[in-house]
Amino acid sequence: MREYIYKILIFVVAIIVVFEFTVGKQISQINEKVNYFTSSDGRKQMITSLKEEIKKANEKENYLDEDERVLIRDFILKIRKELELD
Repeated sequence: MREYIYKILIFVVAIIVVFEFTVGKQISQINEKVNYFTSSDGRKQMITSLKEEIKKANEKENYLDEDERVLIRDFILKIRKELELD
């Protein structure tokens, strides 16, 4: 009976250790990211980062490459054509 209890205890400890090193790490990383986005400092930092990226984009002469321009233009023309049918 004593051996059975020892085996059960070892098995339970092994399961807990494996859980902590696999799933537990992933859960803690997700919790850290959620806490970052829900904290006021995290939101302020995110807004600051977005403002900096917008400033960088405004300083560029061209936002899009040639192939991107062609794709967007074709897409807009297609949408216009569909809207004219109605």
